[in-house]
This record gives sequence, C-alpha cells and structure tokens, in this order.
Amino acid sequence: MVTQQHHHRPTLKQSNKSFKSKHASKGSLKDAQKGKAPRSSPKLHSTISNDSAQLRLNRRNAAKQAQLTKRQSLVDSRRLFGSGGTPRIVVVVSLTSDVDSRSCVDRLALALGEAIDGKEKLNAPRFKTSLQFLFPDTFYSTLDALLIADYLLLVLSPSVEVDEKGETLMRTMQSVGMPSVVAVAGGSIQETSTKTSKEQKEILKSLLSFTQYFVPSLNRVYDLSSSPSSASSEALNTVRALCESTPAEIKWRTGRSYLLADQLAWVESDSNNDKKDAEPTVLGSLSVTGIIRGASLDPNRLVHLPGWGDYQVDKILSAPLPRPTKTVSKTNADFMDQDDAPLESILLAEPTPSEADSLASTNPTDDEEELQREQTWPTDEEMRAADHDIDLDVEGQEPIPDAPKGTTPKRIKRLPKGMSEYQAAWIVDSDDEGDNDDEDERNDADSDADAVEKDAAMDEADEVDDGAESSTGGKKKVRFGDEEDFEDLPQDEEEAQLASWRLAREKEKEREKEEQTHTLFPDELDTPQHIPAQQRFARYRGLRSFRTSPWDPYENLPREYGRIFSWEGQGDRRGGGAFKRMERSIMKRVEKEGKGIEPSTRVTVVLKKVPRNVYLQHVSSSSSLSIASKSPSPLSLFALHPHEHKKTVLNLTAIRNTEYTRSVRSKDPMVLLMGFRRLKVKPIYSAYEGGKIPPNNVHKFLRYLRHGGTSMATIYGPVMFGSGKVSCVLLREADVDASASGTPALVASGTLAAPSTTRIIAKRVILTGHPFKVHKKTATVRYMFFNAADVDYFSPIQLHTKHGRTGHIKESLGTHGYFKAHFDGPISQMDTVCMSLYKRVWPRWSETVREIEDKGRSVVFDEHDNRKAEWTGSVGEDVDMS
Repeated sequence: MVTQQHHHRPTLKQSNKSFKSKHASKGSLKDAQKGKAPRSSPKLHSTISNDSAQLRLNRRNAAKQAQLTKRQSLVDSRRLFGSGGTPRIVVVVSLTSDVDSRSCVDRLALALGEAIDGKEKLNAPRFKTSLQFLFPDTFYSTLDALLIADYLLLVLSPSVEVDEKGETLMRTMQSVGMPSVVAVAGGSIQETSTKTSKEQKEILKSLLSFTQYFVPSLNRVYDLSSSPSSASSEALNTVRALCESTPAEIKWRTGRSYLLADQLAWVESDSNNDKKDAEPTVLGSLSVTGIIRGASLDPNRLVHLPGWGDYQVDKILSAPLPRPTKTVSKTNADFMDQDDAPLESILLAEPTPSEADSLASTNPTDDEEELQREQTWPTDEEMRAADHDIDLDVEGQEPIPDAPKGTTPKRIKRLPKGMSEYQAAWIVDSDDEGDNDDEDERNDADSDADAVEKDAAMDEADEVDDGAESSTGGKKKVRFGDEEDFEDLPQDEEEAQLASWRLAREKEKEREKEEQTHTLFPDELDTPQHIPAQQRFARYRGLRSFRTSPWDPYENLPREYGRIFSWEGQGDRRGGGAFKRMERSIMKRVEKEGKGIEPSTRVTVVLKKVPRNVYLQHVSSSSSLSIASKSPSPLSLFALHPHEHKKTVLNLTAIRNTEYTRSVRSKDPMVLLMGFRRLKVKPIYSAYEGGKIPPNNVHKFLRYLRHGGTSMATIYGPVMFGSGKVSCVLLREADVDASASGTPALVASGTLAAPSTTRIIAKRVILTGHPFKVHKKTATVRYMFFNAADVDYFSPIQLHTKHGRTGHIKESLGTHGYFKAHFDGPISQMDTVCMSLYKRVWPRWSETVREIEDKGRSVVFDEHDNRKAEWTGSVGEDVDMS
C-alpha cells in the first residue's frame, strides 16, 4: 500500500506575465511603459488627432493626392509640347567627322512622311507635336545650344572611334548637365556599310557601352546606318523616343524664364548720332522673337544674352504666327495660298520705372562719389568750344591730327634681351613670390590683345589662293586631297616658331618642376638676404591656431570690396545660410506675385542699348564678316531674378579632371561656364572642408589645384541663385595648351556654392631654419633670419618642427640672425625648425567672354563693349534664324 504524501496549501499565489499583444516589440513596450506617445506618420501633414491620422482611409487619401499632383505636373509638361504648341528643341551633335547629322535627321523626316521646313522644324502629326533641330558646329555653340535644349541627339559613327576632341566635348557636356539623351548610329559619308547583322549588333553594343560611360541612364542605341528600308523602323522608334517621352528637368532652369530666338531685328538708336568720336559704340534696340519657356517673363527683370551680357527690357509685344489666306483662282476652283497675312502686334507688358531692375553691377566707392560731388561735368557745347580753342594755335597753325589706328600700343611690356614680341607671346606669366604684391598683380593682369591681333593677321593670310605666294617672304600653300591647306613658311619664320615652341616647352617644364618641389616642401620659402624679413613679410602675421585664432574679416579690406554687394546677416561666419534665406524669400515673393507673360506664348522682346554685333553674329546675312560664323549660332535669352546682376564674391567647388595632366596654379586664366554665363576668370583655390566651417572662418590658400580632392575656387562675379544646383566648369583655352584639336581642355568641374564675403582665404609661408647646436630642449637655430632685427621682430610667433615639436624664440645671438629657441621636448639635429606666416589673399574680377566661332577661340568683351565691323545688312528688317 502506497503512503500518500502530505502537501501544504501555499500562502502566496504566483502571477505569471501576461501574453504579449500581437506585433508588439520590446522597444514599443518600453516606450509605452515610459509614457511616450507613438510618433505620427511623416507622410501625413494633417492637424487632426493622431488616432484618426493612422486610419486606412486617410492614408489612401494622402496617396491619392500625391498621385494627382504628380500626374498634373506631367500633364502640364506635355501640354506645353502639344499639337500646334511649343516645339521640342533637339540639339544634334556628331562626335566624329565621317557622319552627316543632317542626313540622319532627313531619315527621321522620311519615316514620318514629312519635310523639314526652312527653320529646321519637323511637324509630327502622328505624335501630336513638333521638333525643332539645332546643328551646332563648334565647341562653344554646342554648349550654348544645350542651355535651351529639351533633347540631345548623339550621332555616333559605326566605323570611326571618337577622338580626343569628341571625348572632351562629351566630358564637358556631362559636367555642364545634359538633357534627355537619344543616341543613334549614323551612316558614314565615305563608305557604305557592308557588315553582317552579327557584326552590326556587336558595333551597337560597343557604342552603347561607350555612351553609358557618360550617360548611365541610356539603354539603347538606334541604328540608322543600315539601308533605308531596314532603318525605317529604327528611325520611327527614334522619333517616338523624342516625341513621347518627358524631357529631363534641368535644375538650374527651374523657375526661370527663357526663350530661343527664331527672328531678330535691330534698329539703331538716335543717341548714336550725337556722338562725335572716331569709333562710336553703335547701340540700338534688338527685337528677339520666340516662345516663352519655363516660368513667366517679367518685363521688370533684366535678361541675359549668353556671351553678350545683361540688358534691360524696353517692352514685350505679342508675336502670333501669321495665318495663310486662301482665295479662289479665276481659271479654276482650286484654292491657292497667298502670302502669309501679317498680324498686328499688341503691347503685352512694359517695365515699371519704380520696379525695374538697374544695370548697376557694382557699388561706387567713397572716393568716386566725393569726386562726382566736387566736380561739375561740362556740357556738350562747352566741350566742343574747348576743343575748337585748343586746336587753334596763336600763329594760325593747323591742329595736330590724331594718331592713326594701331600705332598707339595698348600696353607696354618689357621683353628679355634678344627676344622678339612673337616669342614673348608664348610666355605664361607666373605668380611667384615677388618683392611686393603690386608686382604680382601687374604680372597677372596681362591682356590677350596681342594674341588676338596675331590670330587675325594669320586668318587674313589664310585667305590667299592655293599656290599663291605672299609678298613678304614666299609663303606657299599645298593641298593634299580633302585635307586642310598646308602652309610652307619661310626659313626664318620656321626658326622663330621653333624657338618659341621650345621656349614654351621649357616654361611648362619649369612649372612642373615647381609643382613637384611644392609637393615635397609645401609652402616653404627661403628668406631673402638682400631685403629684411620684416619688410618682405610685412603683410603676413602669425597664428597660434589656424582654426581657432581670431581674424577680423573686415580688417584692411581692399578697394574692390567697396564695389561688391553684400546682404543682411553676412557678419555671421555662416554667411551662406543668410544668402540661402534671402534666396528663398525672393523666390517665394516672385512665385506669389506671379507677374509677367505666361509660358508657351510667342512674344517679341525689345531690348535697350544692345550693340550691333549681337545682331550681326546671329544672322545669316553676316556670314561674310570675320567675326561671324558660317552657320550662325542660335541666340537664346534668359530672364534674371532680382539682384542676379550684382557682383559679389562667388565660391564654387572644383574637382580636377583626371584626364588633364598639366599644372594648374591659382590665378591661371580660365573660362568659367556657370549656368548660362560664360566668364573669363582667374580663380584662386582654397581648402574645402566639406561644409564644416572653422570657428574663425579661415581657409588655407592652395597654390595648385591637385587631383583626388575637392577644392574651393573663388572669384568676383555676378550673383546667381540656385547654389548647389548650378553646375560649373573650368576650361583652359587651346592657345595655352597648344592643343592640336583646337578644343579647350576640361580642367575641373563642380557646383556653385553659397557666396560669402566674410570667407577668409589665408596664404601660408613657412620659413625654415637649421638647428646648429642642440642641447636637450634648447637649440641654436640659423639660416631662418640674417640679422638680429628680424629675430626680435618675429620673436612672438610660435615655432614648430617637422617632427611635431613646438617652441618659441628665447633670445637673439650675434648679428647674423642666429637665435636660441626652446621647445616642449628634446629635438634632433636632423630636424627642421619652421615658422608659419599667413596673409589674406583676394580674388580677381571676372570678364565676359565672346567666342570667335570659326577658330574656337575666345575674346574678352565688356558687357556693353562693341567691336567695329563692316555691316552689310539692312537695318530694321526681321531676319529668320534659319
């Protein structure tokens, strides 16, 4: 029998943990225990309670509203290019010379069964839209066409590889920003295609791989190189890609009005008749007719013509397309189209004098304002009477005539002994440390006028017929097949060019050697013996800490800082935030007011005081002029936002192009492409901390722009809104690099940063000395200074060594610059004693650049300058841009 064990009744009952609710996590349980409320969904911007915001109905409503907003923006973009509306602008670019881009466009027209009109416009009724093609033929004209393009049609060759010139153009277009890209393989001009289908597929695969390196989003290359029967479907697919897709958005064009000119008219102003100068600046009213794109066009805002500058709007007129009239013929009942019936233009808008923007880009200095208040300018009658009295001599002699044109030198330049002016034109000015900063500025301010005159003289010599000899030295031209003319120069000129070429090579080798030395010994400089160091480095100072030592940004400002514009909140070291706040407020105000003419409206914009050369450069009738191209480049017009004409300190990030291997120094002349602006600049480079501003806002000056990092380039230039969205490209002209292709070299690319007038760029100089005698922490240093006065003058500045020791000068020894220094630890006699000195450097002014398209070079123009040229067109007539 089993004995039953006795159990006592428990006095306490165990309470187990309750089961967790469904989908609960440890984190949510902890938050609930702490009393924290769950965060509302960031996708719902509602003011109702948190419980109702999480309902499924509200989530579906928010998703539906986002979908409708996106769909409406897509419909608006397509409505702009509807049937009979604004045509889609397609820029056709051929990367090789063996393909004909126009024949590819003709195949597209053949696939649609339509013909291209005189304005390079193709109607596509099948897709209810139209295409307008542009065929730029030079480097800069291609970049200008990309500013207003909706699509880029790349024409590739199936048999010839893309050369260096084509790759440079592709890299530059990639850096500037390309619209939607469509690539086709065009047929070769020289040979017919005899490749099999398998070989053709391999070629298209290779072309796609090459294009995707620059345009990763591209997924197909259309084949137009085969026979017309087999290429008709490919041509139709190409047209479908151009007509049905939505153009890619260019960020810097968002919220900005622009148009492409299809007609131009120029009328000389009456103010030119009052001038008695030998070469008056011919100004007039330029009428630009086109369709407004982007945002609304406000007549109170200034407009920019790429390459020519900023101008004021006189008025905006309507310019509807003329409608053909139909009449019945007397011989038959067929309808015959007569000439287009012109429609009267209606005044749409005029600028308000109180609200219109001014053309003043700089502030007058205090000295200029005081001089204007003290001096009374004479009238025109008094000036003519004074000239008449001066020209008449007491004895009745004839007045002294003016000097003939070209006899007065534009500048005086000292040449080395035994060197001709032609050889001196190849010398690249350097910015080595001189005795003072004024000499450096004079060396950097050399003009390119002499080089332009030599190029013009060479262009005139090229016009001599083949086989003819010049009257100066027996120059001969020989033609080899379809190649360009080869000019056989005289022996003395060949020797002069050889000497200049060798001089340029030696100069380039010296620059490379200096860069290598600077890499090994950065910022180190030998103290001069013939000048006291306190006089040579009078503008330099010592800093205990480069990041935290205070530096007043308004200390010893140059006169140029009195001419630039600033804005409220610039005193803060984070001046970029103040600029962005001002930019946002201006953009919101412009969007709220909504003034101006709506997009997709064809208008005629009349501009004030425009030089006649703007008209001559962009019309077909002026193709015989030396300053015009054989096929005129399209003229575009961009509206400016308020204050975008004013000049300030511009900062832009710069990343060195890996394919460019030449030396790039600060203050080297460059061509800057910044949105729709093209400027000739001499940027100074400084360190870029990735958006982290030091406490004292001091940044290190960089003598060279190096590979593998991001630097900051600084210039004086016009303000442009859209920091972080505007792409910037630095180009170096072909004359500097002696490039065989004649194409400018791509040096660096980046984006426009927020401008700041309080950003300090400090140039560092390191003076080095040798520890002559060493005893533990004390050393006798020599060769840093060469007199006792300099030792006493620089004694408060901290010393450091290359092995990381810091110290200070204790006392001067003797009269030859020896001194005793004490450091924070034992030093070695193999160490080097250094002293860092800093001074603030300032940027340089930018200038407008205008292209000579037949040679691919650039010429500096002032914003309202004018080049005299023989004009053969009629004044006041409308000229189609075809």
